[in-house]
Amino acid sequence: MVVTGRLAALAALAAVVAVLVPSWLTVVVATLVLAIAGFLDAALAGDAAELTLTRPELTTVRLGRTGEVELVAVNAGLRTMHATLWDDWPDSAGVENRTHRLRLAPKTTARLATRVTPTVRGDRVAGAVTVRMVGPLGLAGRQTRHTVPARVRALPPFRSERLLRSKVRRLRHLEGSNVADRRGQGSEFDSFREYVPGDDVRAIDWRATARATDVLVRTWRPERNRHILMLLDTGRTSAGLVGSSTRLDASIEAALLLGALAAAGGDTVDLLAYDSVPRAEMRGVGGKNLPTKLMHAMAGLTPTLVDTDIAAMVRAALQRARRGSLIVWFTTLDHATVEENLLPALPALQQRHRVLIVSVTDPDIAEAATRRETLDDLYTAAAAETILTDRAQAQDSLRHKAIAVITTTPTHLPDALADEYLERKRSATL
Repeated sequence: MVVTGRLAALAALAAVVAVLVPSWLTVVVATLVLAIAGFLDAALAGDAAELTLTRPELTTVRLGRTGEVELVAVNAGLRTMHATLWDDWPDSAGVENRTHRLRLAPKTTARLATRVTPTVRGDRVAGAVTVRMVGPLGLAGRQTRHTVPARVRALPPFRSERLLRSKVRRLRHLEGSNVADRRGQGSEFDSFREYVPGDDVRAIDWRATARATDVLVRTWRPERNRHILMLLDTGRTSAGLVGSSTRLDASIEAALLLGALAAAGGDTVDLLAYDSVPRAEMRGVGGKNLPTKLMHAMAGLTPTLVDTDIAAMVRAALQRARRGSLIVWFTTLDHATVEENLLPALPALQQRHRVLIVSVTDPDIAEAATRRETLDDLYTAAAAETILTDRAQAQDSLRHKAIAVITTTPTHLPDALADEYLERKRSATL
């Protein structure tokens, strides 16, 4: 049983009366009246067993946006329920309205919306719903806790989605009327058209020309149904800040745009997030559901403060990529790591697959390398130049092994990776 402030106020008023009319009879009568009123009011409060609470087990919302978790309350009893509900969520869920006032007539339903604005990616699990029912006099009632399972999943923000429409338009341009005029490895034959000056003479089909009145050239449609494996390094280096977010956040943003573009291009995508063990995985997904599944797969990824086992990561990648694929590896480039760990592991991938290394760079380092105003700036610039030189050596080492590399700032990384995909589509080297 719980009491309200109204009963406390009546008790204070009874105390004043007892002071003005001092006698044991006054005290006893006032106490009995308050006790009877409180217990009677609590008895008339609704029965918690007749209140049913339900809500969706999973609610998704983009990070930085506001969503609603709907709590459905059903009064199966014969008395009107007056209640206050407290919805328990972790602070990182960003709940705005935890408390709900409820007046529920018999055999009726109420829908209560709790607004959430998550501050970090991943799942946030709700706690119990505390329900305090009070009687018709508002003096006392009963309090119970209801376990109503629910989760809020904060998906990656996918800010680069604004670039998707223009990239898909370019992709459709490749696949539409202006198909590729040059034959690339693995490209698909589309049709014949008349030769125009400037066409590659190797594209002339002499047999078709012999049957026609004009010189005909073959046109080739960019290949579809290709396979992409995205490897995300979630080791300790992925926790480094670049701008306002981590390296892993920047990689996830670029991977989402690549996945959405691959879905539009008719390709399938695998995902493997790895450090010392797999942290997230997705296999053989394509079509319009690919971006959503990628979001859900990467929603809970966080950097792990361990060194990445690159050899084990490569073995895991080879197990998942059975046929020739484009392996897009999101990792950090520094000369020591590349020479000691990355380069020895890459030949196993290159035997059957094409490899593309993607690394985000810190714009603050490039800016620091240009400042020379004070003595402190000179020391900082020297350190920044050392980092930039180390990174350039790492890139050169990879390119000497015929490994394509994309390195740019978090803002430009999704755009650069999408352009690389489109270029590979155009040249049929995916």
